[in-house]
Amino acid sequence: MVPGAAAAKVAAEYIRQRLGPDAPVPVCGIVLGSGLGGLADRIERAVRIPFSHVPGFPTATVAGHAGQLLVGMLGGRQVIAMAGRFHMYEGHEAALAAFPVRVMHALGARVYVASNAAGGVRRTFNPGDLMVISDHMNLMFRNPLFGAVEPGDERFPDMSDPYDAELRALLHESARTTGVPLQDGVYCGLLGPTYETPAEVRMLERLGVDAVGMSTVPEVIVARALGMRVAAVSCITNKAAGLSLEKLNHAEVMEAGRAVAGRFEALIAEFVGRLP
Repeated sequence: MVPGAAAAKVAAEYIRQRLGPDAPVPVCGIVLGSGLGGLADRIERAVRIPFSHVPGFPTATVAGHAGQLLVGMLGGRQVIAMAGRFHMYEGHEAALAAFPVRVMHALGARVYVASNAAGGVRRTFNPGDLMVISDHMNLMFRNPLFGAVEPGDERFPDMSDPYDAELRALLHESARTTGVPLQDGVYCGLLGPTYETPAEVRMLERLGVDAVGMSTVPEVIVARALGMRVAAVSCITNKAAGLSLEKLNHAEVMEAGRAVAGRFEALIAEFVGRLP
């Protein structure tokens, strides 16, 4: 059975026991995508919990994902962060891919901050660019809310503004402060694990997609069903298939993520410190 709201409460209680009774409520939950896990080292006084210890969490299997949950201080604020995530291409249901968001919400986080590695569909994108997600397209053809409604969920969540406009503006303010170039665009989630074909990329381009990846969308859907505010940043790690002569592989995706890590970390730390 895929874990839901009740399982999230169990996981949250386990984490609270690890943190102790005086731990503050996290201002936000953060998920770190492929090659972007270096932000975890900026979290001060971090309590690190392996995914395998958290009730309901599977083990992370993807290279570049440390498979740890961290709770500590970032930008002077208490956060809960996932160094890694669960993908549907690993064989997980959409609801399980989004389960950590339920746990973050059960711990009191009301803002969800996602990050991911993505291929650049927009022709002007280059590896190392950072993109604030302004909207998404779900071509995974899976929905984590399918089935019986979970306690606390909106049955029919409004997705007309899934990525909070005020939080997007705050990301841009943080980018100006830190001197980090930042763009906006539409992210498309595909199931994976294969990279896209050139024909698929041409289709995505015509549909208005700017970047493409294999995560994030299920998490955002659950966050919105729970009433959480959402912000998300894509690291463009490569030009999508057919837009360059380079072959695509995961090692280069991780390397591109590491190359932009300093800018990404500065941006998110500044952003978290500015959260209301």
